[in-house]
Amino acid sequence: MEYKKDGFINQRAIVLPQSIKEILISNELTSLLYVTDIGYYPKAKGHYRTRHEGSEQNILIYCTEGQGWFSVNGVRQEVKKEQFFIIEAGLPHTYAASEADPWSIYWLHFTGEKSHLFRSIYNKVYSIDAAPEARFKDRIILFEEIFQNLEMGYSIENLEYTTLCLWHFIASFRFLSQYREVNKEKKGDIIQKAIQYMKNNLPQKLSLEDIAGHVGYSPSHFGQVFLKKTGQTPLNYFNQLKIQKACQLLDFSELKIKEIAEELGFYDQYHFSKVFFKQIGEPPTQYKKRNKG
Repeated sequence: MEYKKDGFINQRAIVLPQSIKEILISNELTSLLYVTDIGYYPKAKGHYRTRHEGSEQNILIYCTEGQGWFSVNGVRQEVKKEQFFIIEAGLPHTYAASEADPWSIYWLHFTGEKSHLFRSIYNKVYSIDAAPEARFKDRIILFEEIFQNLEMGYSIENLEYTTLCLWHFIASFRFLSQYREVNKEKKGDIIQKAIQYMKNNLPQKLSLEDIAGHVGYSPSHFGQVFLKKTGQTPLNYFNQLKIQKACQLLDFSELKIKEIAEELGFYDQYHFSKVFFKQIGEPPTQYKKRNKG
């Protein structure tokens, strides 16, 4: 196992050998997204990297203490505690720790057939605010899952497991609000507030005006914001929540289909069955008979 040595006290790093990278590329699961280099540099005074031709992999750096900076396309951006950035593969770049307050960073290089799916957050600095739901420790645990499994060697199972952890680790940055405790209503998040309102009122026949009014938006503006955030109209989303609950009642209760329709505020059993079929792809009677789990 090859280790990078940069002279930082308590530093840790692993660089995967070329022979292991070839295994990753040929494996159906790991070829989609995989780590090539990974490490942790605490209080990395003097840390400096410049690559005139860029890197073959994307580089993720997560600063947990101190400060630093990076430059891509001639634009320098400052980096502080609880900020991260990802430099896109192939771009000339430089990054370094602050001389006065050197950063502590968790970092990794990653690539793969699907690594482009995270391109929307490349080459920019992003902050992670210290909300009660921030889950800072959980993110570090995910990093350690990757590092410690690679440290145990390069078995196929270890490589495949670290790939799955990597998806989750990067997603914790890309999908920050989803990574946090989405079942808790967050102050100022009107989408979560609206969804919680829907969940609390599944038996009701809510209108767009009802939902928008609850969060203090006009129906037209709220509809646009909700669609952009979720990919669904509010009423379609509401019906999805109703059908999700209907499936649970079909699975775990003795209620008849007519009673479930009434329980969830549908006009009648036929309306319920029509919406159910559209969402699930089969009628409620057939769903109830299906073996699950």
